[in-house]
Amino acid sequence: MHLNDEEQAMLAGKYGKAKQWAIDHQLKVGSFFDATDMVSVSQAHMMADPESVGEAGVHFMESIANDGGRVAIPMITDPRGVDLNYYHPLGQTEGMANIERRFVAACESIGIMMTNTCVNYQTIMPPLLGDHVAYGDTGVVIYSNSVCGARSNFEGGPSALAAGLTGRTPRYGLHLDKNRQATKRFQVTSQPSELTDWGVLGAVIGRMAGSYWEVPVIEGIETVPTSDEMKHFGAAMASYGSTPLFHIVGITPEANDLAAVGGTALPSVKITDNDLSALRSDFGGKGDRPDVVVFAAPQLSIVEMEQVTKLVDGQNLKIPMIVCTSPQTYGDAKRMGFVSKIENAGGTVLEGTCFYQQGAREIGEANGWVRLLSNSAKIVNILGGYGYKPALASMKDCVAAAIEGKIN
Repeated sequence: MHLNDEEQAMLAGKYGKAKQWAIDHQLKVGSFFDATDMVSVSQAHMMADPESVGEAGVHFMESIANDGGRVAIPMITDPRGVDLNYYHPLGQTEGMANIERRFVAACESIGIMMTNTCVNYQTIMPPLLGDHVAYGDTGVVIYSNSVCGARSNFEGGPSALAAGLTGRTPRYGLHLDKNRQATKRFQVTSQPSELTDWGVLGAVIGRMAGSYWEVPVIEGIETVPTSDEMKHFGAAMASYGSTPLFHIVGITPEANDLAAVGGTALPSVKITDNDLSALRSDFGGKGDRPDVVVFAAPQLSIVEMEQVTKLVDGQNLKIPMIVCTSPQTYGDAKRMGFVSKIENAGGTVLEGTCFYQQGAREIGEANGWVRLLSNSAKIVNILGGYGYKPALASMKDCVAAAIEGKIN
């Protein structure tokens, strides 16, 4: 890889041990992916929940801080694993909370802003068309690449941290024009009507695409989706297919038409009702009694918080219901009365966390939860691996199940 004078100085240790580690890490990653040089990035976003970080990860972050590490660009964080204002009732331990506290302190000491959100494109500072960034969370990356037209690969925690420290990342993958062209073409034959429909459609396309290096282009979407619909669509696609970029013809910024993303010569695959029904059939059925209802993955927007509040509508919940939202949205939702209305009904609103990153297995075991219901196609895909039997339903049906004690 070619390194400029500043990067060479970082590698030589002239800017301290932390930057030396960071540029060395990036050099190794870039060489693996055949990058020729680095590209400057405007923001970095790091996933680092305590479940994945552990004691070793905390020691590592503390060493970066002790070596004088300081971020060179705005750097923000994914959801935390512990809402430090509410964790004992969930069955989370003091040990989990202490790892969280130490990790947060280390991050803050090097200048990372603890935004604790996977929907920063809805709450913080959305990247712009052509903006090179270094983002970690899969839902963040696919939305930013596809809907915003920014440029990021899936950055692992150390790689995102390295980008924050150096202000650059290896120029490979989706930072290159050639890798943003469509490789698979899909035709939608049935229009999604609500958030779960969008999630199911994204999941089906993700499974059919099947690789990080495939770029789906989608035709047949008749109306412009909302931000929340695109959020669920992309999060599911990334979860089921490791997909970091999609195009929707006439809607997403790089796909004014099929030719703009090189899709005209690709064979078209139809997404049928049978495809959508087959995916839904993997997740629960009517009449089942869930142990817990979860709204998370991705965190809820202020619009979704209002929707849940209206569906609760002063009733009492028979089944525990957990709602995860960003700290930015939480403040607004509290001011608008949404948090109190959900909690008065018996629900729990968590700030700055996401359920599957919270030690979901331990929470389930502590509370005796096995049957979990959600409107998120992403979270039901993940939680089967944590000992749950997940079911999928619309937001309306999820809230109704929490109120009535069964899936309608």
